[in-house]
Amino acid sequence: MRIKRRLPIFLVVLLVAAAVAFLVVLRKHAPPEPARLLPGADGFAYVNLEWMRRINIAGPLAAVPHDPEYERFIQETGFQFERDLDQAAFAIHYPGTAGGDPQEARFSEVFVGKINGERLRAYLHKISTSIESYGSTDIYIIPLAGRTLRVAILGVDTVAASNNSDPEVIRGMISRSRKLASPFGGPALLRQYYKRVPLGSLAWAVVRAGSSSVAATGSRPLGLDSSFLFSTPAVVVASARYLVSVHLRAEAFMGSEDAAQQVEEKVKTFLNLFGSAEISVAGGTDPDVKKLFSSIKVEQHKDRAVLTANLPTNFIRKLVAEAPNGMERAEPQGASPSEEKKPALR
Repeated sequence: MRIKRRLPIFLVVLLVAAAVAFLVVLRKHAPPEPARLLPGADGFAYVNLEWMRRINIAGPLAAVPHDPEYERFIQETGFQFERDLDQAAFAIHYPGTAGGDPQEARFSEVFVGKINGERLRAYLHKISTSIESYGSTDIYIIPLAGRTLRVAILGVDTVAASNNSDPEVIRGMISRSRKLASPFGGPALLRQYYKRVPLGSLAWAVVRAGSSSVAATGSRPLGLDSSFLFSTPAVVVASARYLVSVHLRAEAFMGSEDAAQQVEEKVKTFLNLFGSAEISVAGGTDPDVKKLFSSIKVEQHKDRAVLTANLPTNFIRKLVAEAPNGMERAEPQGASPSEEKKPALR
């Protein structure tokens, strides 16, 4: 009799445990929460700076000079991107699509970090021309270089922004932030291809590429023409994760084996030319440069072209250490007054 009484309780516990395990598995294959808040777009990118700082991939960072506007932003908000930003997710709206300008790409972003809400609200109120209310959330309207930037504080550590011309984009991000976190959420393109991002990646991107993006919009997304590499529509999934060294992976989904083979051959030709020139001119005796180029592999797997490489940690630290000394600040020529006085939050 005792066994019969305990059986229903055991079954309930087993079902609950199975449900929890199922949700945990789903969460592992779901995009990070900031990325799931993004709107539908033509490309997505994500970076986890908190874990990069913990792992200390780049080593100690040299002091970077701040321009006056950014320094003013730091003083008024107490927020410094290189110190306080933990996660960032970006959506790329190609020109002419989803509210994108016919000539320029537009962007939507979600930032997660250590935020002083009161000081940030005061700063946004100061630089905005108007404030819209959507539910219980304020949307700050900020003119920026001939377009409109909309910013909303979603929580104690999360901010959303978009310069998309459609105001529904930022409103959708606000609405999604108010719902319970769901592993099934997120933009359709991201849901379809995020499973190809290796587990534990600290940075990744999922973007549409190919000649179709130029033909459909009449312009080049992000000012680049990828048709020299992708003669047919493609989706590229790129990632970086840390396993002693930084493992880079880029996977192009081409739709056919012939197209994937063409991409493989083009990339190999380009790498042979570029690698030989780079080693002979810039780093002929640098062991880290040699390790990088010797680790690069390009392979075809049916309708996919896959590039992998290992980026030595020492190589990254050399780049970080040398960059501030070799950088020269240059003012853009012919910049309008409005462009010269950009607010620090873009």
